[in-house]
Amino acid sequence: KGYWENPSSMSFNRSTQILSFCFPSQFSIKVKASIHDTYMSFEIVEAKPMEKIDRILWGSFATTIGKTVGEIIGVVRNDNFAIGIQGLNLKTLGGFPFNEEGYEVSRGSTALPKTWGSVLQAYSINRAVPRKIAVWNGNFQNMPVVPLPNETVQGSKIAIFGVPENKVLETIGKMELAEGLPHPMFNGEWIKQSSELGRSYIISDFTEDEVDEMIKYTQRAGLMSLYHEGPFKTWGKYEFDSKYFPHGRDGVKWVVSKTKAAGLHFGVHTLTNFINTNDPYVSPAPDDRLVKTGSSKLMAAVAPTSQEIVVASPEYFSDEKSNTLHTIQIGSELIRYRAVSITAPFTLLDCQRGAFNTQPATHTKGSEVSKLLDHPYEVFFPSIAMQNEIAKNLALLFNETGIDHLDFDGHEGGLASGQGDYGIEAFSKTFYDYADHFVVNGTSNSKHFYWHINTYCNWGEPWYGGFRESMQAYRIANQALFERNYMPNMMGWYLMTATTSLSEMEWMLATAAGYNAGFAMVLRVRDAQKNPDRDQLLDAIREWETARRQGAFSMAQRDLLKNPNNEFHLDRIAEQEWRLYPFHYSDSFLHEKKDLQPGEPTHSTWNFISQDDTQPLQFTLEVTGQGGGIVNPVIRLDQFAELMFPVSLQAGERMVMDGSRVRIYDLKGKQRTSLVLENVPELNKGSHILKFKTSYSDEDNSPGVLMIIRTEGSGEVVKANQ
Repeated sequence: KGYWENPSSMSFNRSTQILSFCFPSQFSIKVKASIHDTYMSFEIVEAKPMEKIDRILWGSFATTIGKTVGEIIGVVRNDNFAIGIQGLNLKTLGGFPFNEEGYEVSRGSTALPKTWGSVLQAYSINRAVPRKIAVWNGNFQNMPVVPLPNETVQGSKIAIFGVPENKVLETIGKMELAEGLPHPMFNGEWIKQSSELGRSYIISDFTEDEVDEMIKYTQRAGLMSLYHEGPFKTWGKYEFDSKYFPHGRDGVKWVVSKTKAAGLHFGVHTLTNFINTNDPYVSPAPDDRLVKTGSSKLMAAVAPTSQEIVVASPEYFSDEKSNTLHTIQIGSELIRYRAVSITAPFTLLDCQRGAFNTQPATHTKGSEVSKLLDHPYEVFFPSIAMQNEIAKNLALLFNETGIDHLDFDGHEGGLASGQGDYGIEAFSKTFYDYADHFVVNGTSNSKHFYWHINTYCNWGEPWYGGFRESMQAYRIANQALFERNYMPNMMGWYLMTATTSLSEMEWMLATAAGYNAGFAMVLRVRDAQKNPDRDQLLDAIREWETARRQGAFSMAQRDLLKNPNNEFHLDRIAEQEWRLYPFHYSDSFLHEKKDLQPGEPTHSTWNFISQDDTQPLQFTLEVTGQGGGIVNPVIRLDQFAELMFPVSLQAGERMVMDGSRVRIYDLKGKQRTSLVLENVPELNKGSHILKFKTSYSDEDNSPGVLMIIRTEGSGEVVKANQ
């Protein structure tokens, strides 16, 4: 492998502003220095001998500033001053080349904290030479990477700046314009300083006929965009699925026009450069530019019906670490195989000829046999040249239809070409260059150059549990990352189901308001139609989001809202004015099965004081322990009002009563059933006695029961600050 060299000498020509670096191994690099109003730029104008230079590193430049280190954007700052580095073109990647492909596994390393401050760094790789390297963080070993003509380290360019802390965004904005970097504008305003930044949106699965209904929900919730979660029949050529859009692109244009007339963005979801096996790029004739992990030669001719194929080497075919589809390409035929023989002659066994609707054919001895790079999502990937074509096609589709919202989900698919972060950056850059209008966009991967294009990062998936349980700690941890890197706070995706309650929704909305963070609400049509509290939930979203975006909450209030143990309710009382009600909680009451004398009462008795005005009884009950369950629990309030709950709960499950509705939540926080009770007792201000008893599903395994009483406080008025 190669090695790093530091310059052995440097000279400076004042008339040309050229820095000339010489290295011990007779390498030479010339760098053009330019002074601008608020930054300096440096560009490699000559590097010799080019074919022997694998990569160059800008830096690492040490600073004594370490209070806030923006690892993605490449800016470090304290309360008064900021120092930053910027890569000024696609070939200049932010960070350090920790591996041969140039892939940053972490969120970013353009700036890194040190005990004494921080370092800033960027680099460029010579991509014009053939390479065999480990690809996609080592998933594909010894993979041949197609060279990119003229994509050498020459032309790599950075900027360095130092400005007052409050001038960072202004400086970067001017730099973008001066250096030809992406500088997305919306309604005449740079998106990085736009009020549109960090707004929430709805994700749904609607059809053409249902768009009016979804527009109504989105408007009622006061959100910015209606985003379709799966509109395409295939990824690659991006044909629309007739299930949702029976009129194809014309239907999409019609839907977009209706959405925009309602003052909303319209978005569609895809997985960046992933290519489905039934896409025209694959079937019935595979594009020769599909990425291969490697190739071998046929050792014998193959007939169209042959089910065994002998190859010279098993190297790329026997790797089971990342081999979901077991697919090879010979000419215009795709073939799937079960396994490779362990010993020579190395044979691909149990071959399925004409896979993915390609045509079985005769192949001569010596023909190239290539292993296609695939993924657990059962997709293939394009080379850089083909990827640029796909990104352009997607942009032109947006231009034709007017779609203006996209998440570069699966952005890491850009790694498949073997070009590391360059491949990821290239897709979004090509899309941006060909799109003729502003497109709201997010990503699954944070990258230094892409920061200039990006509108938000919205990480956090809703599929694993309820609002509180599905990746909530991860979502909260991301907020500091966003703030370090001049990115809007976003809480990720949440799922509003047919059973979502107001208390669940307001818990999430309060947390989002505490972090001043937007989010995506997945609201599928059937769930919206079935949820009896739908309108109340949408109204809550609107009021919380309006109050948040208008700065209604003080920093002290936001600290309380951030605390996941707190809950709040928000009511609008006038234009730009709300009342914020806190919920108060009793001590935790624990009921455990006791060994009693015959006839002795089995209940637990608890005393508590309510500090709030009269309101219906509310509580949370959780079954503790490792196993067993409870059946038909009974609550008696103040020796008078008795409630029997005809339910069973297993260890780890919860029962929540917030009014007349009782909801049962499973171990993952998902509501599994509910019931409505009549004659719910009122809880007055003052002292109370609560008695609890229950039966058990297994008398030999009797879990504990933890109960907390919840009451709503009187609240305080909050007003818009803008």
